[in-house]
Amino acid sequence: MADQPYILAIDQGTTSSRAILFDREGQTVAIDQQEFTQYFPDDGWVEHDPEEIWRTTVAVIQGALATAGAKPAEISAIGITNQRETTVVWERDSGLPIHNAIVWQDRRTAETCAGLVAAGHGPMVQGKTGLIVDAYFSATKIAWILDNVVGARARGMRGELAFGTIDSFLLWRLTGGQSHATDATNASRTMLFDIHRQDWDDDLLALFRVPREMLPEVRDSSADFGIAQTEILGGPVPITGIAGDQQAAAFGQACFKPGMIKSTFGTGCFALVNTGETAVSSSNRLLTTVAYRLDGKAAYALEGSIFVAGAAVKWLRDTVGLITSASETEALAAAAAPQSGVYLVPAFVGLGAPYWDPDARAALLGMTLDSGRAEIVRASLESVAYQMRDLMEAMRADGTAAPVALRVDGGMVVNGWLMQFLADMLDTQVERPKVTETTALGVAFLAGLHTGFYSSLDAIAGQWQREALFTPAMSEDERVLRYAGWQDAVARVTDRVWRPVGDG
Repeated sequence: MADQPYILAIDQGTTSSRAILFDREGQTVAIDQQEFTQYFPDDGWVEHDPEEIWRTTVAVIQGALATAGAKPAEISAIGITNQRETTVVWERDSGLPIHNAIVWQDRRTAETCAGLVAAGHGPMVQGKTGLIVDAYFSATKIAWILDNVVGARARGMRGELAFGTIDSFLLWRLTGGQSHATDATNASRTMLFDIHRQDWDDDLLALFRVPREMLPEVRDSSADFGIAQTEILGGPVPITGIAGDQQAAAFGQACFKPGMIKSTFGTGCFALVNTGETAVSSSNRLLTTVAYRLDGKAAYALEGSIFVAGAAVKWLRDTVGLITSASETEALAAAAAPQSGVYLVPAFVGLGAPYWDPDARAALLGMTLDSGRAEIVRASLESVAYQMRDLMEAMRADGTAAPVALRVDGGMVVNGWLMQFLADMLDTQVERPKVTETTALGVAFLAGLHTGFYSSLDAIAGQWQREALFTPAMSEDERVLRYAGWQDAVARVTDRVWRPVGDG
């Protein structure tokens, strides 16, 4: 199958489903995308309709193939990358979900998580999973569905129901129910998986009250996951790569060596630094996670998760109407008064790392009568860089070396003003790659490794090319002053004060 010209990547994200066809050089041949509905049934609750996700996924697959004029026989393999932690429970017999998907942003189980922490379970959970006990992850979402859908818990214990993150649900559907599996990166985000033993953990299953009978098989990130049915693509195609979106992006950025770091700026912002074979335990509320698993051997990463990045721009556009498109933000930020002192703390769904405060709520601070649309837009963009600075400070305190450069990807990186401010605030070079579709590209690389479409990690690393370099230009005095203003703003919306712990 190595002689076939294409790899198909399914990139199922938080707000849209996409399919991208890549060639052997990692270049985009065709792309199709469809947005889908976001549901907010209560304060802090976020849901998706799994059937709408499935319909949009099938549509974009077929759309990308039609655009390229590609036949199924020309596709070496399919890779699936997905919004992580988002939870689906479905019937094994019918394949139908028993409830809407509960999205990673959802906070409905925050009180449950607080109770578990108060009861002293935090250290055990972090020791096994590398995760902070939080509603962000899948475990308490599964339990909520089992407790709130009539008869679901009994059915789950009888093995009649299946759990999966979005990758597992799509895999089930693509293979006609023949494959119930996930990869180690997605499993590592459930709060049910021991990242050291690389297996589901009975103590965690008991703590979170999740029946083992519901769980998918955990495989390598590059592996045989099954065959996509003929009626979807027009012919059978093997599925040989799966990874959560942030790990896929790190793979697409060729962050294969310890110390290499990438950050993806999408709905949220997620920074991963490769720590190699060592699962570094964080003292600064970062997450220890599986970066990828190949040939049964896991590579690990430290991750910082920011809940709101591009979502703040979406808020500017859709809720408050300050812009009509994201592309307007670059010019507006450049035109804003640079010393306005306006800060946005985008805690719309709480604060992620390193604060982990589910009860914090967003605030716009420092406004005067001179503050206008441009200053608010600028503050929204700046908040992304400030949050990234928090993550970098935490990583440094946990003992990771200062990076030579930060590799960036995601929809926000086209904004040159933001990338320059990011370099200034981090005092680090920022590298934007020629191929910015690194999430989809990463899972295409994983799928292609299994079929021989790509020969090795070294060959993949050799394909990475830089499109733009942003070099710090801000004075240290200004950097310190601006970051101090951010820290003061955050202190006004949360009492969870964070300062770096460790030698750095």
